[in-house]
Amino acid sequence: MPTPVPNVDAASARAIADAVNEWFAGAARPLPWRAADVSPWAVLVSEFMLQQTQVARAQPRWEEWMRRWPTPADLAAAPPSEAVRMWDRLGYPRRALWLHRAATEIVERHGGEVPRDLDALLALQGIGPYTARAIAAFAFGERHPVVDTNTRRVIARAVDGVGEAGPPATRRDLDAMSALLPDDPGAARVFNAAAMELGATVCTARAPRCDDCPIAARCAWRSAGYPAYDGPRRARQARFEGSDREARGLVMRELRAAHRPVPVDELAHAVADPERLARAVDGLVADGLAVPVEGGLALPEA
Repeated sequence: MPTPVPNVDAASARAIADAVNEWFAGAARPLPWRAADVSPWAVLVSEFMLQQTQVARAQPRWEEWMRRWPTPADLAAAPPSEAVRMWDRLGYPRRALWLHRAATEIVERHGGEVPRDLDALLALQGIGPYTARAIAAFAFGERHPVVDTNTRRVIARAVDGVGEAGPPATRRDLDAMSALLPDDPGAARVFNAAAMELGATVCTARAPRCDDCPIAARCAWRSAGYPAYDGPRRARQARFEGSDREARGLVMRELRAAHRPVPVDELAHAVADPERLARAVDGLVADGLAVPVEGGLALPEA
């Protein structure tokens, strides 16, 4: 195993991974992108959708997406506007444009096949370090640490003995997960998914179900009596209602519903505040999600 981070030795790391993997074998949710015969493209699409969206919201959209565009070439052949429409209300719709561009790059650079090499994945539009490692691990079985919010919380509690993970720190978080990751690539792939699942369904942020946890007896936080967290916290996101983010979403809703240019004055029915509307329109145009055309605004067609 890699050199352990402080607070966990090699034997304890192995015991944690084994227990979590055994639990996952019977507790994993039957998510469609986990199926044995799912394609690397299907995994890639799921990772784009899950970046900032809950599983329950992403799953039906993923299923529709894969029925319509089962390969990168299928998506690349469609105009970007259709990707944005299909994205619907998943949020952060730039991901739809990035996914469309990534599909085009896969066709142009890799013959329509999702690459398994980490650097090749990182070179695709919209894929950062987390998404690249997740695709390499879950689509191809490569041994890479994959760390999301749920994983960080499990490690913080079980290994570090604190109730919250605090703000992310990429190098520290990867080292912490690497210290727990089994040497065998197959077991490592399972543990990456299992640790996320444990955090999402048992070791939850507000109501952890410790009696159902496969590593409760090894949890440093539980052993310490569940001390209150007093470390640094992530900044809270501003309220959505009345925000510019809400205004952007309302404008996008109008553009998705229309198959013609939408005059800006019509958008005032969706966003009554002229200043908020102007900021929303300017931001969407800058992001490439809206295109000024004769007669108003439209979704991008190229």
